[in-house]
Amino acid sequence: MLTDSDVLELRNKVRAKIDFGGALPDERLMRITEETVFEWCERNPLTATEKVKLVRRLFHSFRGLDILQPLMEDASVTEIMINHHAEIFVERGGRMTLLPVSFESRERLEDLIQTVVASVNRVVNESSPIVDARLRDGSRVHVVLPPVALRGPCMTIRKFPERPMTMEQLVAGGSLTSEAAAFLKELIVAKYNIFISGGTGTGKTTFLNALSQFIPSDERIVTIEDSAELQLRTIPNLVAMETRNANTEGKGEITVRDLIRASLRMRPNRIIVGEVRGGEALDMLQALNTGHAGSMSTGHSNGAKDMMARLETMVLSAAELPVPVIRQQIASAIDIVIHLSRFRDRSRKVLEICEIAGMEAGEVRLNPLFVFEEEGDSGGLVLGKLKRSDHPLLHTDKLTMAGRTLELSGTG
Repeated sequence: MLTDSDVLELRNKVRAKIDFGGALPDERLMRITEETVFEWCERNPLTATEKVKLVRRLFHSFRGLDILQPLMEDASVTEIMINHHAEIFVERGGRMTLLPVSFESRERLEDLIQTVVASVNRVVNESSPIVDARLRDGSRVHVVLPPVALRGPCMTIRKFPERPMTMEQLVAGGSLTSEAAAFLKELIVAKYNIFISGGTGTGKTTFLNALSQFIPSDERIVTIEDSAELQLRTIPNLVAMETRNANTEGKGEITVRDLIRASLRMRPNRIIVGEVRGGEALDMLQALNTGHAGSMSTGHSNGAKDMMARLETMVLSAAELPVPVIRQQIASAIDIVIHLSRFRDRSRKVLEICEIAGMEAGEVRLNPLFVFEEEGDSGGLVLGKLKRSDHPLLHTDKLTMAGRTLELSGTG
């Protein structure tokens, strides 16, 4: 049976045969790998299938992501969670399972992490043990090293489909209704400012990508993200920006706040902030209140009302402003809040679509337009539908200015 020490021995044998003096073509590396495995198998018999897997694993250890490469190529895998070098979980169809594979050593995992991080000009070490990065295919990577990670280096990879999901696919998958999708399309074309909220893994980025496909192609868009994930492929005039961590000397950091300020000088029609987590919420609200209509962003929360409270807290972390002033800023900057949720059957759905109607008794007032009504379950699947409420859209000035009309006016 093949052991971790066997894999390490074979990798060292392949490495010893490689000439690092120049670039090595993939074909040459594959040939060296095959020769090394076949020689080793003369003394350690393996089946044909085992030989193929071993050759691929060794090849990917030099050119890809080692034992993770087959998982990256598996379209059914949406998330890879490495708790430490000998414990790897994957998510398929919303279910997490422990894999019967592992890295042969902690050092091998550390080497892979450094390769991934260095490829996007980021640094992770004991003094800066947490970092966000991305792979060439756009997958998001989050790394935590000891001493913060007590059991050894851990890495989480969030995969994204090669082609971003469309709103039609989300409707077909039951995330929302065609009526709600048509409603949102009209609002986006009319340049309503939209905020998407939800918990971890509810599909906020996926939904934001889908919404962006409704943006007219003749507009100039600037995207701002901690780690680039958005795939806006229908926008020709696009500027995509990503934050940068400080270097080993503590210099050179570029934050979301810096990028929002820079974006205002780029003459964007809309600004899309991938996610707000802290003080950048103040800059985002100010940008939305200074003429950048149709902008979008996302944030973590347990509901639309909770998102308003979280935005307050984020703004307070950046400036000591009176709470009534912050609430007024929120009410005037954001038009629509879409809240996503992950249900007990692991499905992701739109739970509510609310209009920010203004201020009432010192609080931000929400006007629910669509609300998900659960109707029980069948065979473990949650039954229900996102239904139009009796409340009409109150603020229709942007629709009027854009020459758009909504048939969905409510009954109230």
